Amino acid sequence: MIKLAIAEDNSFLLKTVIDKLAFFDDLVVKFKANNGLDLLEKISKNHNIDIVLMDIEMPKMDGIETTLLIKNKYPHIKVIMLTVFDNDENIFNAIKNGADGYLLKEVTQQDLYTAITETLNGGAIMTPSIALKTLRLFRNPIDFNKYKNKEQIKLTQQEIKVLEQLSSGLKYDAIAHNLIVSNGTIRKHVEHIYRKLQVNSRLEAIEKARFNNLI
Repeated sequence: MIKLAIAEDNSFLLKTVIDKLAFFDDLVVKFKANNGLDLLEKISKNHNIDIVLMDIEMPKMDGIETTLLIKNKYPHIKVIMLTVFDNDENIFNAIKNGADGYLLKEVTQQDLYTAITETLNGGAIMTPSIALKTLRLFRNPIDFNKYKNKEQIKLTQQEIKVLEQLSSGLKYDAIAHNLIVSNGTIRKHVEHIYRKLQVNSRLEAIEKARFNNLI
């Protein structure tokens, strides 16, 4: 039997995960926790667990911090992040803290089961969209810490519109067409955006804008 623990503070989503696991006779949920502190307390009393399905956003202690503590104290326990959050900073920090896999909660029961078994066999399973983001992060490393504690950033509405379209992967000519302006105007907007955000690339601009809830 594969022994699991689930950390999830949303009762509806918890039931959804349990229902998916119930299709497989070789899986058993040993206990459930609604936050990181609760999970750590339960593991301290019974660390005969093979794998934890870990939510990220939880009260008292989030899943990313909890993952680090579990991997440091109980390295035999595998941790799969199971979350609705796919932003780059969460992915980066979860992997840095030792997560063995990263799945979005829309995963099917069969894909979840496959992820659990392959993780226990030494694999590192990710939802395809997460895997692409992870590759991009390794190719273009981002220092998330440098985005913190900055003064308030003020962009014009037009600059925000340009950023939103940049984040969708559009080229300058397509953005110019959509906003009914010239390519030169778009380039000027991008120059202003880079200067205000203190960045040097499209990727950095998008990440910093998202971090500061500008887009």
